[in-house]
Amino acid sequence: MSFVPHILVVDDHRDIREPLAAFLKKQEMRVTTANNAAAARDILARGAIDLIVLDIMMPGEDGLSLCAYVRQAMDTPMILLTARAETIDRIVGLKVGADDYVVKPFEPLELVARINSVLRRTNALPRTRDPSTSGRVAFGSWIFDLGRRELVSSDGLSIPLSSADFRLLVVLTQRAGIVLSRDQLLDLTSGREQLAFDRSIDNQISRLRRKIEPDPQKPSVIQTVWGRGYIFALEVKAIE
Repeated sequence: MSFVPHILVVDDHRDIREPLAAFLKKQEMRVTTANNAAAARDILARGAIDLIVLDIMMPGEDGLSLCAYVRQAMDTPMILLTARAETIDRIVGLKVGADDYVVKPFEPLELVARINSVLRRTNALPRTRDPSTSGRVAFGSWIFDLGRRELVSSDGLSIPLSSADFRLLVVLTQRAGIVLSRDQLLDLTSGREQLAFDRSIDNQISRLRRKIEPDPQKPSVIQTVWGRGYIFALEVKAIE
């Protein structure tokens, strides 16, 4: 039985939302619709969604806020629908976790191609060993508090983490013992931004190593697997 993706379309314009839903159904996709962010949150809380098509400009809670919420709460991929003039919003959307965007007015077949591309890329990524995005975990002499976005050493010293440091450490600790390629790390931490910064992950790894490695010149926590990528080599345990 072939995979039928479940798509959530979130748009306050009925004349866009309903025809798009009908078109996606013709492309052999399951579709659920929401006319605002509150309705989308309810749907996401009730059932599994494979991908969200999300309009940025909506009354009440806008698409960027919903995008940030989704990315902190779950791994569901998102494609933003944006107006041609919303360049800044598109950049912000990618930074808070969107995987791609399509500019209105758009060709429905282009959106279908983007959906299929994002789903292929997402399904190829290693799954987390622990899907939790909150709580605390321990590795080596460190305590990593995901809820407070705080890294604490054995002597109680809090180490500041940038947003990029935090996202990378979350990805690595949730996939400890799994070799991740540069492309996979970029997909998991920054989505479509990788197109402009295809080597940025090496710099991020170096910065994080300087904060958590006993000897950054001889890394024992985030190890390089030559020709393949990086691996978080320590055991990670959840703390009650």
